[in-house]
Amino acid sequence: LEQQQQQQGVQHHQQQQQQISSLPQHQPQKKKKLRRSQKKKLAVAAAAAAAANGALSEEAAMAAAYSRRKFTRVRIDEFPVASELICALMPLLRQELMAAPVLREKLFQANFHTTLSKEAMVTLTYRSNLDDVWQEAAGAMRSRLLKALGPDQCSQLHIIGRSRKQKVTLDADHVMERMEVAGKAYQYMQVEGAFSQPNGGVCQHMLNWAVDVTRGSTGDLLELYCGNGNFTIPLAQNFKQVIATEVMKASVAAARHNIAVNEVDNIFIARMSSEEFTETWRVKGTRNRLQGLEWDQLHLETLFVDPPRAGLDPDTERLMQEFRQVVYISCNPETLAKNLRSVTDTHDIVRFAVFDQFPYTHHLECGAFLVKKKQQQ
Repeated sequence: LEQQQQQQGVQHHQQQQQQISSLPQHQPQKKKKLRRSQKKKLAVAAAAAAAANGALSEEAAMAAAYSRRKFTRVRIDEFPVASELICALMPLLRQELMAAPVLREKLFQANFHTTLSKEAMVTLTYRSNLDDVWQEAAGAMRSRLLKALGPDQCSQLHIIGRSRKQKVTLDADHVMERMEVAGKAYQYMQVEGAFSQPNGGVCQHMLNWAVDVTRGSTGDLLELYCGNGNFTIPLAQNFKQVIATEVMKASVAAARHNIAVNEVDNIFIARMSSEEFTETWRVKGTRNRLQGLEWDQLHLETLFVDPPRAGLDPDTERLMQEFRQVVYISCNPETLAKNLRSVTDTHDIVRFAVFDQFPYTHHLECGAFLVKKKQQQ
């Protein structure tokens, strides 16, 4: 068998050499890429052979293979910046994976999601399809991990397996987060793969700040891209009605679930882009996804935006100028500054805050509360 594998390796090497030689001279980058791929495969194969012969441990062999590549492989045994539950879960999960080939083989990455309510969700992504054997092994691992962590450290643990066009859920694909805002407790369903604020403790401060700056507001609130309703739900107490847009189907479902769980009855979720909504709103038009919304009873005076790092597009910058109040949550101070320059003639910044969402990094979350200048009102 070893002779056959060696022969196959030689044949594959010769085929790649022929492929490289047959490439035209004007494709040097492609030749370089193929040679790099060839060296990588040879190094990994040599390391695997060394591990099989007992000359090196599997980890040492893989480390030796990667050390021949241009980048450096750095081993990290702890990550104190993460939540305490993630820090406790990481080494335990690693031990389990190293002891179970069915869980370790073809594993590409592991994603961790924990909450303030001590729930955890781990997504294991593979390069091959998952079968019943994997599911049984993952279920047994989940039970052992829960026992090792104990109920005081982890109340719920969900394991999810993913590969191309496949998702295997053992029990649930979400966690429940609990936060306290302005003296009231809120519950949020956070779905695997969908966006949610990564730092629950700091998120509570952000929610309390947003509720505080909008207290005493008149009229209704428009929120663009509300996600799972993270800001939408606690802000609803300060407005007669809240209109929130979102395009992702999973996020809309989570938002509607969270609205029902928290017993809020003045929020209307529109599954459409912000462009579609504002275009319809300006002409007081009709759309199937806006059925039940009465334009003559709607007085949108406050706008809430929480854009990605790229900031607001020019259309939304112009939209800000039409509102009496704007709450802007930003994850990029540079694009925030650019967007705020577009409304310096129409609005004043009356409140501002920074939130250290990602400690020990350069990332900074900001909150700005804008009010239209008196001469513009």
